Amino acid sequence: MIGSEPAHRPAANRQRAVLLQPTFGAPLTAREQEEFCLLAESAGCDIVASLTARRDQPDARTLVGRGKVDEIRDAVEQHDAGLVLVNHRLSPIQERNLSRDVGVAVLDRTTLILDIFAQRARSHEGKLQVELAQLEHLATRLVRGWTHLERQRGGIGMRGPGETQLETDRRLLAGRIRQLKRRLDRVERHRARGRQARERNALPLAALVGYTNAGKSSLFNRLTAGEVVARDQLFATLDPTVRRIDDLDGGAVLASDTVGFIQDLPHELVAAFHATLEETLSASLVVHVIDASDPDRDVQIATVEDVLDRIGAGELPRLRVYNKIDLTDAGPGVERDEAGDVIQVRCSAQTGAGLAELRTALAERVGGGRIRARVVLPASLQRLRSKLFELGAIADERVADDGSSRLVVDLARRDARELGRLSGRDGSWVHEHLLK
Repeated sequence: MIGSEPAHRPAANRQRAVLLQPTFGAPLTAREQEEFCLLAESAGCDIVASLTARRDQPDARTLVGRGKVDEIRDAVEQHDAGLVLVNHRLSPIQERNLSRDVGVAVLDRTTLILDIFAQRARSHEGKLQVELAQLEHLATRLVRGWTHLERQRGGIGMRGPGETQLETDRRLLAGRIRQLKRRLDRVERHRARGRQARERNALPLAALVGYTNAGKSSLFNRLTAGEVVARDQLFATLDPTVRRIDDLDGGAVLASDTVGFIQDLPHELVAAFHATLEETLSASLVVHVIDASDPDRDVQIATVEDVLDRIGAGELPRLRVYNKIDLTDAGPGVERDEAGDVIQVRCSAQTGAGLAELRTALAERVGGGRIRARVVLPASLQRLRSKLFELGAIADERVADDGSSRLVVDLARRDARELGRLSGRDGSWVHEHLLK
C-alpha cells in the first residue's frame, strides 16, 4: 500500500502503477496530466501505463465505461501493476467496483494526495493533521473493507454480526477523530499564544504561500538563511516554519513557510491543516510566490486565491512574487500601484537576482521601520500610555507634576499608526508630542 514506505524509496521497492486520466466535459490540459504523473512519482510509484478516458458524464458504478474498465485490467495484467491511480475523485462505490473489476487496489486523486502528505509529515503536529484528514476520508469508505459480506447474502446469523462489526469500526474511528481534534485544538491554542507573543514584540509576519513547487522554500531559505527542505518535487514542505529576517531596513520581520497548494486540494486537508494555516490569517502580508516559468501560472494563481478565500485570508494584503525568472526572459524588478506601494516583485531564488528588490519591498510593506523617540503625553492620553506599555514599547518613563508622562518609546511604525487610530489620530501622534 502506498504510504507504508519512506518518501524516498529504492527503485526496487517502488510500486508499479497504471494511471487513469478521465475527462468529463473540457479535456485535461497537458499540464494537468503531467501534474498527476508527478503526484504519482512523488508517492513512490513507477508509472507503467497511462490511459485517458473521455465521457460526457461519469458512470455511477465505475466512473468510466465497461470497455475502459477492460482496457485498465488488460494494462494491469500486461505490466504486472499492483495499483491503479485515478485523476478524479471516486465515490466509495466506484472505488470498490473498480478495484474488484481490475483486480488491484484503486486510489483516487484525493487518497493519493493524502498519502503523499502522510509520507512527508515530520513534526508531531503535521502527523496529527494528516492522520485526521486520512481518517475523515476513510470514514466515508468503511464499506470497502466489508465487501465479503455481499457473498453471504444476509444468511441466518450473518447480517447482524456484520452490521455490528461495521458499526464498531465506525465508533472507533469517530473516537479517534475526536481525540485528534482535541489534540490539534491544543496545538492551535499554543500557536495563538505564539502569535500573541510576536505581536507584543512588534514583529510583523510575512506568510509565504503559493502553488506547490513554486519555490517558496528556496525563497524562504534565501531570505532567512534557513535550512528548510527545498526539492524539485510536489509537497516537499509540509511542516510550518517561522524564521526572522534580520537585515531589512526598518527592523526585523518574521517569515513563515508552509504547505503548498494544488488544484482540487482535498477539503479534508484544508480542514485538518487549519492550525497551520492560521499562521497565514495572522500575517501582516501574504507573499504569494508564483512560478513565473509555468505556462499554467494563471490557473495556479486562481487555485491559491481560492484556498486563501476558503481559510478566511482572502482580504489580507498581498505581495505577488514571480519566482524562477532565470527560466524566463524576464529580468528582476518591481511593479507599484497608483499609491506607490510595491505589489509585484520579479526574482529568482536560484540565482539571487531580484532578492534585493524583494527585501526592499518587504521592508516597505511590513517592516515600515521603527520609531525611536522621546515623547511627552498629557494626562488626557493615559489610555495611549497604557497601550504602549502593553506593547512593551516604553523604554523609560518619568511622570511630571501635571500628570503628563515623559517617555522614551521604541515601536514599529505600524503599531504607532494602529495606536493613532485607537486614540482618534493617525500615526502622527508621536511627532505631535515629541520632546524638543
